[in-house]
Amino acid sequence: MRILRLYAPSLIGDHTLCYVHNNDAGETCINEVPITIRLTHCGEPLDDETARNSMNIVLPVDAAPNDGDFMSLEDDGGVLRWSEPEKRFTVASRGFLSVSGHVEFWRPIKAAILTVSDKGSKGEREDTAGPELAALSIDRGIDIMENKIVPDDKDDIAAAITEWCGKGYNLVLTTGGTGLSERDVTPEALLSIADKVVPGFGEMMRIETLCYTPRAFLTRGVAVIKGKTLVIAFPGSRRAARECFEAVAPGLRHGVETLAGWEGECGRG
Repeated sequence: MRILRLYAPSLIGDHTLCYVHNNDAGETCINEVPITIRLTHCGEPLDDETARNSMNIVLPVDAAPNDGDFMSLEDDGGVLRWSEPEKRFTVASRGFLSVSGHVEFWRPIKAAILTVSDKGSKGEREDTAGPELAALSIDRGIDIMENKIVPDDKDDIAAAITEWCGKGYNLVLTTGGTGLSERDVTPEALLSIADKVVPGFGEMMRIETLCYTPRAFLTRGVAVIKGKTLVIAFPGSRRAARECFEAVAPGLRHGVETLAGWEGECGRG
């Protein structure tokens, strides 16, 4: 699905390209000017007061997002979010809107993040990898519903993940405990509760991050399925968690949608 027109009478009128972002006050902006961003279908009038004071993203008539859906600006990587009650978009991730730019609507993925760290669980070390994964997740249309820090204990890790799977979360991301030390037991915890193993995630992490460090093959990142939940174990450092997430991100949404039975909704308009 492509954007047919970008029309904002209060901002000159028609635009071919514009920057969408939040300002320091959290307001939705186009080219640094606070403005409401709304969805308009092709053929709808654009001369009422609401249209005149908004940036109107004109889409085909079959564009039908549900409340809370994300709209991916695929050509640029930005993400907007639709509010059905307010009939407007908010900015989840800044980017560029362009006429003829390709967009997709994404159903939100409900997720949780588990940080595994002895020191972190005692408040002796700041968790940087968990927040990093949360920040990266928004670009993939992932809602982080919960986060938690547990020590490097196999039973504690397994219990937290099992609880979240029971709540029906689509995705659980863990960070930490994937190394070679005696206390690194996150992969073993995941495997102990797994219904299935998905080896490709760990393989891609190791393959793709070799360009950053020749020791990438030492990480024991794994992914498993428990019920309808995909669980992925990432390294514990902020940088390594980011690099590994980026390695698997291209296939992450498709994997979750397939597991959840949403295949028919992929890229829906």
